[in-house]
Amino acid sequence: MQGNLFEEPLSLPTDPPAAVAASRADAAPATRRGAARVRPAPAGEDWRVLAQRLPAPLRFGVSTWSYPGWDKLVWDGEYAPGVLSRHGLEAYHRHPLLRTVCVDRSFWRPLTAGQYAAHAAQVDDDFRFVVKCPASVTDAQVRGDEGKALRPNPDFLDPLLAVERFVQPALAGLGARLGVLVFQLSPLPLGWLCRPTALLDGLGRMLAAVRQALPAHAPVIVAVEVRDPECLGQALVDTLGAHGATFCLGLHGRMPPIEEQLPMLRALWPGPLVCRWTLNRIFGPYGYADAQKKHGPFDAIVSEDLHTRAVLARTIRGIAGAGQPAYVIVSNDAEGCAPLSIQKLALAVDAGPQDESRA
Repeated sequence: MQGNLFEEPLSLPTDPPAAVAASRADAAPATRRGAARVRPAPAGEDWRVLAQRLPAPLRFGVSTWSYPGWDKLVWDGEYAPGVLSRHGLEAYHRHPLLRTVCVDRSFWRPLTAGQYAAHAAQVDDDFRFVVKCPASVTDAQVRGDEGKALRPNPDFLDPLLAVERFVQPALAGLGARLGVLVFQLSPLPLGWLCRPTALLDGLGRMLAAVRQALPAHAPVIVAVEVRDPECLGQALVDTLGAHGATFCLGLHGRMPPIEEQLPMLRALWPGPLVCRWTLNRIFGPYGYADAQKKHGPFDAIVSEDLHTRAVLARTIRGIAGAGQPAYVIVSNDAEGCAPLSIQKLALAVDAGPQDESRA
């Protein structure tokens, strides 16, 4: 990114609509009772001064938060995964570096407005959620329990279902705490990859419906993540730009390394950064199970990726430093422990180019 592009800070509105506040209030009593079961790790406060030095539009977060191994990093003790899944956000969002989170489970099954509201009730007004559109809309295949493709999905990129199953409940439940809508296109069969015009026409129709469903001046980012390198290029840039969407950097083995994806963001500049660093490239395109086995219990950096971290830190500094929103989601499978990866990224962003390799 070009350093002279990045100067002005960005202020993000935080007040939720009254209707959403009422919906969240319905979910709040049970959430508040459960929240007392999970307390934040005192060590999190050690990062507050650094957090205050980072660019204001920058938001780091993790992809799913129900990990007991984050004891002493995010939690003040060892909690069961189920307890953390239901009640951990109240403690999680108190960590100074963790200002967003990705709700992954919405990808596997649509969530209701009430389920979104229960999450929103655990966090303060400055917190933002990244949510993923259900695979029932963004996967061209209907898959079995183990992920094997069974048949073509007749609802792929359906504009009406994208709005009804995803946009409307997310807006109703999260309100002003909704930050990013991510449309992750699962790996495409050859029939779609050979028809890029049809694919992008369908994507454009869906994005147009999504944009129409959003309030006119809502600061919600619409981002598209692809899992096939063949999709990268000017045609995708044109489709995203025409509908006010951005490209989501997808950092994992199925896609090219970060520096080969950055031209997409340059072509869409000025615009926000949405990045999901989900899998270390050493595990290859299908290495999630191997990464989970090697990285558990997710309490240490095991597979350090200095190159990706350095390039990502420079990208964050450029985009967030220009006042554009920057949402950076990190998975445990990136390096072994998402909170520790975020700490190192934050140090690299703060250090500047001359010292980022030491972070």
